[in-house]
Amino acid sequence: MRPDTPAAHTTEAERLLRTAAQYPGDRESLSLRAAAHLELAGDRPRATTLYDDLLSATPVNPVLIRALKAANLWEYGHEAEARAIIDGVRRAKPSDAAAWEIAAETLEAHDELEAAESTLTEAATLLATSAELPHATQSLLTTRHRVRRMLALAHDTWDDLADRLHTAEVPLDELHDPKRLWSLGSSDPVELRAEIARLRSELGAYRTALSRPFPVAVLHWPEPELDELLAAYPELEAEYPTYTAHLTDIEASLRELAQAGTPNLGIVRATVPSYEAFAASESTTPANADLLPQYATTLAARGRATTWPPGRGEGCWCGGGRVYGECHGGLGVG
Repeated sequence: MRPDTPAAHTTEAERLLRTAAQYPGDRESLSLRAAAHLELAGDRPRATTLYDDLLSATPVNPVLIRALKAANLWEYGHEAEARAIIDGVRRAKPSDAAAWEIAAETLEAHDELEAAESTLTEAATLLATSAELPHATQSLLTTRHRVRRMLALAHDTWDDLADRLHTAEVPLDELHDPKRLWSLGSSDPVELRAEIARLRSELGAYRTALSRPFPVAVLHWPEPELDELLAAYPELEAEYPTYTAHLTDIEASLRELAQAGTPNLGIVRATVPSYEAFAASESTTPANADLLPQYATTLAARGRATTWPPGRGEGCWCGGGRVYGECHGGLGVG
């Protein structure tokens, strides 16, 4: 069976849902992948039901799920409901760039270019405010550039920023030129070769995005979780003698990695049920300390990492309620 057939996508969706039932800590991410496969299988009503199930269970990222639901609904005739959901996403002003981008791309896909552009501009105003932009925000600016190019709008500051962030050989203005579509039907070899070069450049940009390294992540056990972990697996006390020492070790390890030039550092929040499920999947005991860095890497690969260090004025990663610079980001770590 070819992997891109509807039946294969349905089979993969079922597998992901069975796995999600076994590992509740990963239910949301696995279910979202299952919903994507259901959409590819053409079973959009069932995908909508899955999105609704996730939204009824206090999800980690409800705005993202609503945006995905809207995109799915519009594809099988529920335009009014999809529009209402997208309006709600915009009112929520999420800090997640992906939710904004999905909402805008849904509008773009249905020729609502002005609405897509205004959505992306709202998002840029909210999110593109620092010198170091995360990849998701950079992607949003690239999408905004494309939409504005299709609307024949003059470049603004964020378009210029998108141009600077774009590192592929073919510039964004060429990649996003509406006339590119015309050349696909051309019989002129020169035009066809130029279009092939542009498509290769675009594919290279996608490959670069997909191959971005996962964050080098350090585990953070909140105090109740650490107490539960050590009560169940006292063999790990050598790794975590006290909660205060655990927090100090996290900050010290990350600073050491940063000084060594390691990029893309992050912190992942650990929980005992998730860790036990991971140990079971690796056919080993949670008491095995060698499993801890593997668990951290797996959580980071699933998008669970929070960027370190926090930005200026942001709360400390430890969750203690103080600003990072006045907590673990200060000279006195602890």
